Amino acid sequence: MSTLTKPSHIGRKISRIRELKDMKQEALAQALGTNQQAISAMENSETIDDDKLKEVAKALGVTVEAIKNFSEENMINYFNTFTDQSAGTFNNHCTFNPLDKMMELVDENRKLYERLLESEKEKNAYLEKLLKQK
Repeated sequence: MSTLTKPSHIGRKISRIRELKDMKQEALAQALGTNQQAISAMENSETIDDDKLKEVAKALGVTVEAIKNFSEENMINYFNTFTDQSAGTFNNHCTFNPLDKMMELVDENRKLYERLLESEKEKNAYLEKLLKQK
């Protein structure tokens, strides 16, 4: 076995990024104007030409460098930066009172109901007027 580092398998990186974005091969194929079999072949190849890599990066919504430098370890480190140091504590701060918002919705719903009721009254009055004319 050689002591040289294993070459970067760009196809596997594309596959993993696609999976992390919850995208199927068919969706990527459609974005690239090709078919699922071509995507499968691309994900199994170790190298991809730069123009194709740019298209893939754009379709995945990442940069070419993100694909080239992708590793599972980097992803774990990236997501660990989002965790709060005080384990189990969530610091969610509402900028509004939910009960006030609910009461606004109730008031809006009441006004809509009153408008609907008034409209029905007008319609009934019009229909009664038509019936009296006949």
